[in-house]
Amino acid sequence: MNESPNKRAIIVGVFIFTGLVFLLAGILIVGDLRETFNRKMRLVSHFSDVGGLQRGNNVWFSGVKIGTVSSLEFSGKSQIEVSLNIAIKARQYIRKDAKVKLGTDGIIGNKILVIYGGTEQSAEVEEGDTLSVEKTFTSEDMINTLQDNNKNLLSITTDLKIISNRLAAGEGTIGKLLNDNSVYTNINNATLSLQNAAAKAQQLAGSLATFSSGLNKKGTLANELTTDTLVFNSVKASVARFRQIADTATLFISNLKKAGNNPKSSIGVLLHDEEAGAKLKETILNLDSSSKKLDEDLEAAQHNILLRGFFRKKAKATKSDSPAN
Repeated sequence: MNESPNKRAIIVGVFIFTGLVFLLAGILIVGDLRETFNRKMRLVSHFSDVGGLQRGNNVWFSGVKIGTVSSLEFSGKSQIEVSLNIAIKARQYIRKDAKVKLGTDGIIGNKILVIYGGTEQSAEVEEGDTLSVEKTFTSEDMINTLQDNNKNLLSITTDLKIISNRLAAGEGTIGKLLNDNSVYTNINNATLSLQNAAAKAQQLAGSLATFSSGLNKKGTLANELTTDTLVFNSVKASVARFRQIADTATLFISNLKKAGNNPKSSIGVLLHDEEAGAKLKETILNLDSSSKKLDEDLEAAQHNILLRGFFRKKAKATKSDSPAN
């Protein structure tokens, strides 16, 4: 019995509907489009250079995909406003002081935006908040840096080439050292002199060591001065006496100087009064002449008849008292 046309159409419709359901489910699973049905919130960031970022690129936070880039629009001078669609469930982890930077999905993958940072003291983000942007080191910056490094390397190699040529030509101190044997000889002689000085210094150190060991040898004056308190005290007392003598001599010279400066004193009169000096000189001359006359009178008295016997007896007594030869 043949089936009715309506029943056949119903069966075909059921198969088509089932196929559409499976197709839609496959598209959602493969394309991860189920996120489309999740609740979103909008955040904004302003970039000076997006570096090839496109609409639909992923947004990551702590290594987890939490949204996509919804739009890129020019804003102000050389500014690009990037709108982010962020899953509402990630809101509790993103703070208002968090930052956004441009990254790459793999080594040569698509551009992505990475949200990072933020402190617990800051509040959670809200719809329409603007996150600050951190400038990243792009491939263009890397190329520019490499170019600068190449220029610096070229200038360094050029300088090294110039220096090596000058060294080979014998210019400068190092060039002369490398090419002039006399400079090397002088340096060698200076080195030998330093070695001799070091050897003499070592000998001096040995002599000092010997001298210091002699201080520890008992019986020597140095050892007694350093170890025997009695000897040290005696030397100290002698030094004190010498100091007293020096002080006394200083006082005597000072008093003598004061007396000499005083014209009324005897020494002052002798030093300052010419008349008194002349009289003293005359007195000394008179005493000298008187002494001579006294000697003559005594000589004459010895030859006197009355006193001749007395002087002879005295001479005999003096001769008898003298020791025999």
